[in-house]
Amino acid sequence: MDNRPIGVFDSGLGGLTVLKEIMSSMPGESIVYFGDNGRAPYGNKSKETVVKYTFQDIRFLLNQDIKMIVIACNTASACSIKQVKNTFDIPVIEVIEPGATAAVRETKSKKVGVIGTTNTVNSGVYENAIQHIDDQIEVFSKACPLFVPLAEEGWWENDIAERIAKEYLLSLKEYDIDTLVLGCTHYPILYNTINKVVGPEVKLVSSAQEVARVVKNLIEENDIARDPEIDSVYRYYTSDNIELFESFGSRILGKEIHAVEKVDIEKY
Repeated sequence: MDNRPIGVFDSGLGGLTVLKEIMSSMPGESIVYFGDNGRAPYGNKSKETVVKYTFQDIRFLLNQDIKMIVIACNTASACSIKQVKNTFDIPVIEVIEPGATAAVRETKSKKVGVIGTTNTVNSGVYENAIQHIDDQIEVFSKACPLFVPLAEEGWWENDIAERIAKEYLLSLKEYDIDTLVLGCTHYPILYNTINKVVGPEVKLVSSAQEVARVVKNLIEENDIARDPEIDSVYRYYTSDNIELFESFGSRILGKEIHAVEKVDIEKY
């Protein structure tokens, strides 16, 4: 038994899609969430910068006395997971392997599309992870860098979002994909717009549910669940606008969140 919270971080609001699934599957666990909105997006930064930001985010969470870390950011996972696991002596879960596993399970045609930030797509991590599981699967990737600012701006289902989605996604449909991996945790926020553009014949895969499953299994296997007699507590931190975080965060989680605190992440 371990009553310490789970630490979750992302470059901004996107990781809340992962947080929501963890909350749903493990309501008894306390969670500390940090969204680095002030430095988002990570996807257009250099690998060195992403690694620096990731280490700062983790050091902040470790300061909150957490028992495990969830990197709820595909870019951070792609750029820094090896260095993170070699540096920090704490269980770390990233989002790419669970997302790849879900994609392999869902595809029937063995033609999978992957969308993500420029860094994630250029790294080839999803293609490698998917083909490591099944080397018969063809993977077609597309960077969609404007999706993150659309999500952070709250433009989730308007004409601008749809036009940008068409520009990015219609070319992927030409490969006859039957599965599309949302390779950035911000992208499920745009789920309805993306689904409208690719059509019902393409299954959208988010890593969020798979990540929650991995977290739950790790907690059970290591017997580090929170005491069920103690109420769970959720704490939220951001590096930028508190009011914006509370407003959009409440929409994503489907419930009101308050008492968000601002962090000077550069101190870490």
